[in-house]
Amino acid sequence: MSTPLIEIKNLKKEFLYKGQKLLAVNGISLSVYPQETLGLVGESGCGKTALARTIMRLHEPTSGDVLFDGKSILSLGKKAVQYLRRDMQYIFQDPYASLNPRMTAGEIIGEPLQIHRVVRAKEREKRVHELLDLVGLRSEYARRFPHEFSGGQRQRIGIARALALNPRLIVCDEPIAALD
Repeated sequence: MSTPLIEIKNLKKEFLYKGQKLLAVNGISLSVYPQETLGLVGESGCGKTALARTIMRLHEPTSGDVLFDGKSILSLGKKAVQYLRRDMQYIFQDPYASLNPRMTAGEIIGEPLQIHRVVRAKEREKRVHELLDLVGLRSEYARRFPHEFSGGQRQRIGIARALALNPRLIVCDEPIAALD
């Protein structure tokens, strides 16, 4: 049997709220193998977003482990986590809050390509246009700012950004809730 792409082992995440510990994720264990899709379903406030953000190292876990390709990612330093982002991307639940209002859609989508030095500047623009087309937006939208889009269009920009690096794992937090 192959190694899971991502393996969660007894993951717990507590938050401090008004001096009290709030248990958001309580001992979750699961494995996802390459080419698999997993969907988590639960009531509002049950910990789905906390789990997703903890898997992505946007929150540090209280205990447990997260393995990517069989290696723990919880002990990785900031630089190693940044490198890991090439293979792990996140689609946020709130598209407006996740997009930099001072950047155009093209800059937002192209930023991961620039950070990870995946393509040169001219190729980056071409790739951004391909990604816009892939998510159903016109290439001329690359010059617009987030406030010029509907909520659904903003979510498409977030999806395009997550797809830009051809990651091996995409963690989605209600990715289609905002689509129109």
